[in-house]
Amino acid sequence: MRIGLLSFGAAEFATLRETCEAAGHDVAVYGYSRSMRPRTPTDEGAVGAMGRIAAALPAGTDLLLPGSSEGLGAALRGYELDLVVCYGFSWRLPRSVLDIPRHGVLNVHSSVLPKYRGPAPVLWAIRNGDPHLGLTVHRMNEEFDARPVLAQEDGIPIPEDVTPEVLWSGLSPVLRRLLATALDRVRDPAAGEPQADEGASYAGLLEPEFSAVDPAWTARQVHDQVRTFRFIGPGRGPVATVAGRRLKVLRTSLAPADGLRLDCADGPVWIAESEPAPANG
Repeated sequence: MRIGLLSFGAAEFATLRETCEAAGHDVAVYGYSRSMRPRTPTDEGAVGAMGRIAAALPAGTDLLLPGSSEGLGAALRGYELDLVVCYGFSWRLPRSVLDIPRHGVLNVHSSVLPKYRGPAPVLWAIRNGDPHLGLTVHRMNEEFDARPVLAQEDGIPIPEDVTPEVLWSGLSPVLRRLLATALDRVRDPAAGEPQADEGASYAGLLEPEFSAVDPAWTARQVHDQVRTFRFIGPGRGPVATVAGRRLKVLRTSLAPADGLRLDCADGPVWIAESEPAPANG
């Protein structure tokens, strides 16, 4: 098959490509969404990601940086693709794009669907204190993560001090296995197990209020809130007021540790790393 890839990072593109090529397929094009939504300005940090993707781009493979869904569709039509594989692409794809590849679009989703449908499954798994994560490869339509499943696996550990790099080391081998299975099945239009509605949940983008620590929460909830921000990126953390000081909380401990003590609904959490929060933060 002739395949196009839609993803978000150099390592992710490379893993998808290597898996497709190991299964005997040809990857013709990469597509990267440089903004969270079509027709919006390029996101902060996207320029660096584009540079890393371009530096690792294999010879003979094109890189698309679309500004709109219409532009993405117009470009993809020219590649005469049999399949598109999507993993972490920021935009919801319209029917006009989904119908372009002969065998449709496969999506790689970081949960055991139907749990955590939506754009932020990993963030919600960390936020909820889940001990492990799953991965699903499913057929794609305009709904969020609701089409039949071609391959699925649970049990990928979420470390206590979780970062994208650490989590990727556990995710990537599972992704290779599941995508290889899905590629074997995708040309059969009847292949795939329908998702049950029972157990379905939605993992949307984090609400603005989540950026503030609420001492009415349990210590575990606050700790997982801080872990979620640490996963998003270095120097990210929710804001707490402790002893009259506004702090950006970068790391916490549920066990006694050096640092400020924050009393929560059921006991304390210790702020092991912080910095002053901006007055308008």
